[in-house]
Order: sequence, then C-alpha cells, then structure tokens
Amino acid sequence: MFSLTIARLMWVLSLFVPGLHRFYLGKIGSGLLYFFTWNLGFLGFLIDGLSLPNMVAEANLREKYRRAISFEDEPISLQMRPARKIQKMSVEKVILQCAKNNNGLVTPGSVALEGDYSLDDAKKYLDKLASKGYSEMRITDNGAIVYVFPDFQKESVKGEFADL
Repeated sequence: MFSLTIARLMWVLSLFVPGLHRFYLGKIGSGLLYFFTWNLGFLGFLIDGLSLPNMVAEANLREKYRRAISFEDEPISLQMRPARKIQKMSVEKVILQCAKNNNGLVTPGSVALEGDYSLDDAKKYLDKLASKGYSEMRITDNGAIVYVFPDFQKESVKGEFADL
C-alpha cells in the first residue's frame, strides 16, 4: 500500500525530478507528462500538493482492487486451487429473472438461453410452474406459446392474448 508520507517526500523531490510522486503512485502516463513539461510549468506541482492525500487514497483503492482480482492476499493454499466454479442459478430463479425482464412473459427459448438449459428442460420447468398456478400458459395472436407470470406483468400487456 502507498504511504502519504513517502508520497509527500516524492512530491518535494519532484522539484528536481519532475513527476516522481506520480510514478510512485502508479500514474505512469501523467508522470511522463510531468517529467517532460517540468511539472506542467510548476502549476501541476502546486495542484498536486493540495490533492496528494486524495491521490494516495485512490492509488490504495486501485491496489486493493488489483489484489482482490488476482487473489494475492489469499493464503497460498487458496491460490493453488483451480479457478472457482461459477455457481449455476436455479432454474426457478432464471425463469423469474426472465419474467421480470420481459414484463411477465417467458418462453422456453428465453429460459434455455438465459440459464444454459435445453429447450425440453426449460419447457418442463415452465409447465411445472404453470401446473402449480404460478404462471398461465397463453397463446399470442401469432400463435406462439408463452408463459405469463402475472406478478411481473404490466397492465398494458394483459390484453394481447387469445383465450384458451
């Protein structure tokens, strides 16, 4: 982690080696700019003197994110394990998420696509939810079968179906 004391020391030394504090904080691009323009004509030196605590906090936050992504702070036993398996969402959750995103309308194709299920499995789960009364099976005006979840349906969509 970066130290404010060291950053201030580097900032003072940047009077002689421009941009030194920026290199220390991992801002290589702006460090080069400061180096070649002699701290942006000294104006950058003054501005950085005021904003140095925020720059250190930002650099520390970037470092925490980098370590979290690369698992550097975890014990070696966890680092040597294979990558974590992504837990598959339950089919009910996938169906409800599809219903929420599509104004209460769900097709087997949308569930299969969202949850990486086969069309047959998606239809089986949708039929099961319909038989339990959680959804209704409807036919659109063009003949497509959809499952309607009234909890997620907006009023403007309710009249677009033929009766079974």
